Amino acid sequence: MHTDERLAVDLRRLPSPDDLLILLTVARLGRFNAVAETLGTTHTTISRRILALDKQLGGRTLERSPHGWELTQLGAAAVEAAEAIENTLGSLSGLISQDQSALSGLVRVATTDGVGAVFVTPALVRLQQQNPQLNIEMLSATRKVSQNRSGVDLEIVVGRTDVSNAQTIFLSNYYLRLYASSGYAAEHGLPETLDDVGQHGFVSYVESALQVAELGHRWSSQLPMPTSSFQATSVFAQVEAVRQGAGIGLLPNFMVAGQPDFVPVLADDFERQLPIWAVARPESLRSAAVQAVIASLKEEVKARAGLLAG
Repeated sequence: MHTDERLAVDLRRLPSPDDLLILLTVARLGRFNAVAETLGTTHTTISRRILALDKQLGGRTLERSPHGWELTQLGAAAVEAAEAIENTLGSLSGLISQDQSALSGLVRVATTDGVGAVFVTPALVRLQQQNPQLNIEMLSATRKVSQNRSGVDLEIVVGRTDVSNAQTIFLSNYYLRLYASSGYAAEHGLPETLDDVGQHGFVSYVESALQVAELGHRWSSQLPMPTSSFQATSVFAQVEAVRQGAGIGLLPNFMVAGQPDFVPVLADDFERQLPIWAVARPESLRSAAVQAVIASLKEEVKARAGLLAG
């Protein structure tokens, strides 16, 4: 047999690079549906390609866990090969675009809506402007960090984190404080003590739908039950409700501090400090694009530290 014929046989025995890259995406996102959306295909196709890869490698690359799809030992080795392919293709793409440092591909980020709008969006836009071939999907949801594989590369969450299969990266602290609109203060006056807050309408999250308890009115015994409440799942709706005079609101300082429409209420008597975290699985943290997103977020938070201190 000629050398080129032996080479052809050997190449046919190698796993498909496309299938390896699909496995890498599954390792990062953890859900076939999310992978299918990212790659523009179907759940059935992803499942079929993983089965083909398993057959080619002679064993299972993924196994079910309570938290979603996780890599087997064979799968982890295959992902290392896939990461090498991804890096090589990234270098080639950069060479074609005459910018070898450019990032490409898709990064999916989940974030709370307030932090997402004020900090995450500017950081991601700046990163994308520096890397025009990088695509970004940002999903807004106020939730605690997912114990399951969440279908995203990176989660930005607030409050306590309790997750064992991912790494948490501290970004900053911010404060929830009490605010009223200047019009409300002129018409109704402001409370002189925390007990007096109960004589006013109160604006906050819908308690029954709230996953992050620290954001809600009931989490602290310091705040009395109000005479009436305006609850919304969107922090933007809460800010607008306070602006329109619905009552006193428990709002993130970085969204309203220093704005003339808002008056601090009992600033010396009440505040609630919450941390902001970036959370990612190990496979995602090895992605250059995810690392770049985290670096851009840190830069944004550092540049606007005064706003967070509020």
